[in-house]
Amino acid sequence: QVQLVESGGGLVQRGGSHGLSCGASGSIFTINHMGWYRQAPGKERELVAIIGSINYADSVKGRFTISRDNARVYLQMNSLKPEDTAVYYCNVRGYETVSSRTFFDAWGAGTQVTVSS
Repeated sequence: QVQLVESGGGLVQRGGSHGLSCGASGSIFTINHMGWYRQAPGKERELVAIIGSINYADSVKGRFTISRDNARVYLQMNSLKPEDTAVYYCNVRGYETVSSRTFFDAWGAGTQVTVSS
């Protein structure tokens, strides 16, 4: 099975920069989607950024940058605001290295990013 491990969460000062990393491992044949999502208390989970056809949420445009290195995806966050405080989730989709080439849609457990005001 494919699993994701996120790292980089923590407490960050307002206006500062921080980076997140997500590594995918397991029986991966190919990856066709990688992205970052976040969920703040009392709010729905929302898209932050996706790789490939690079797309960013309006709230993070000009401040966040998504990048990829094979089975690892990064999120560089600059000029952080208190409203960026949320649990950040990595999402990877693709096909497993099995005879059936089973499609997978894997999510990380989430990593907390807190921006102090």
